[in-house]
Amino acid sequence: MTTQFLHIQQPGQKPHSFALFNLGFRPFFLFAALFSIVSIGVWANIYLRGKGLTNLPIAPQQWHAHEMLFGYTMAVIAGFLLTAVRNWTNIPTLTGFKLALLLGLWLAARILMLVAPNQVVATLILDVGFNVALTVAVTIPLVQAGQMKQLGIVSKILLLGVANACFYLGELGQFEQGVRWGLYTGLYLILSLIFVMARRVVPFFIERGVGGSVQLRNRAWVDYSSLVLMALFLLVDVFSDWTKIAALLAALLFVVHVVRLYDWYVPSIWKKPLLWVLFFGYGGAILGFLLKALTPMLQLSPYFAVHAFAVGGVAIMTVGMMARVTLGHTGRDIQQGPRWLPLIFMTLVIAFIARVAMPIFFPSYTLEWIGLAVAAWLYAFTVFLWVYAPMLIKPRVDGQPG
Repeated sequence: MTTQFLHIQQPGQKPHSFALFNLGFRPFFLFAALFSIVSIGVWANIYLRGKGLTNLPIAPQQWHAHEMLFGYTMAVIAGFLLTAVRNWTNIPTLTGFKLALLLGLWLAARILMLVAPNQVVATLILDVGFNVALTVAVTIPLVQAGQMKQLGIVSKILLLGVANACFYLGELGQFEQGVRWGLYTGLYLILSLIFVMARRVVPFFIERGVGGSVQLRNRAWVDYSSLVLMALFLLVDVFSDWTKIAALLAALLFVVHVVRLYDWYVPSIWKKPLLWVLFFGYGGAILGFLLKALTPMLQLSPYFAVHAFAVGGVAIMTVGMMARVTLGHTGRDIQQGPRWLPLIFMTLVIAFIARVAMPIFFPSYTLEWIGLAVAAWLYAFTVFLWVYAPMLIKPRVDGQPG
C-alpha cells in the first residue's frame, strides 16, 4: 500500500464551479470546522456564562465531550477516510448526492441535539446511522480492491459506532455505565486511529517535506507494542477500576511514543508549519499519557490528561491533516501553504497550553485559562474556515477533477 495520495482523473470532464461534493474531504472538512466554532461557542456560553441549552436532557459536560468526539472529530475522520480509501484502492468513494446524504445524516444529528435535545432516540438513529453508513462506504471499495488488511481501520470505525450507541443508551437509562463507557471508549478509539494514520503518513510527509535525503526510522517493536498497549489501556481504564494498572500502561505508552517521535525528529521540520504542527499535535497526545500516569500519584484532575488527548492529539493533529490534505487535493503546493497557516497553528498551540498546562501550575486562574483557550480555539478555526472554505467549495486550481 502506498501512503501517497493519488489523483483519479476522468479525462474530458470539465469541472463545475461548485465542487463541494466532488470528494469526501470537501464537505466534511468544511462542516467540521464550522461545527467546531458553533459547538465551542455554545459550550463557552454554558461553562463560562452559565447560559444556553439549559434544557439539555444530558449534562452539558457530556454533551460537550460527545459532540467534540462524535461530531467534530468523526466528520474529519469521514472526510479523510473517504478520500484516502479512494486513493488506496483507485475505486471511487461517495460523491455527489450520495455524499450529500451521508453529510446530511451527520448534520441532522448535530442540529437535532441542539434544537430538540429531548429527542434522544431520533438523534441516536441519525447519529449511529451515520456511523454505520460511513463504515459501509469505506468497506465496499476496500473489499472490491482486495485490500483486506485495511479492514483493521474499518473495525475502529465500526467500534466507534458501538461506543456512540453505548453513549445514547446510557442517556436513555438503558445502560448504567453507557455514558462513561461510550465517551472514553470513543476518545481512546479515536486516539488509536490517529496514531495508526500518523504512523502511515507523518514519516512520509517529513521525508518529502524537509528536502534532501532523509529516511526516518520506524522500529517494529514500537509499532507492535503501541497497538497492544493501547488496547490494554483502553480495556483497563474504561472497564475496570484498576487505576494503578491504567497508570502503568499509560506510562509505558508514553515511553513507546516518545521513542517513535524521537525517531521522526528532524530539526528542519520547524521551518515547515505543515510538518511541525503534526509533530506538536502528536507530542500533545503522548503528554496525555504522561499526565494519565501521574494522575494517581500527584492527585491531578483526570481532565488534564483528557484535554491533552483532545486538544493536542485530536484537535491539533486533525487541523494539521485537514490543512495538508486540502492543499494537496485541490492542486495547490503543499510545500508552500497559505501565509495564515503559522497563525492558525500557533493559536491552537496557545489553546493547548492554556487548557492543559496553565491550570496545573496556576489553578487559581483556571476559568481565565479556559476562557483564553476558548478564545484561541475560536480564532484559529475562524481563520482556518476563512482561508480554506473557498478551496473546499471551488474546483481544483489545476483543472483536474476531484
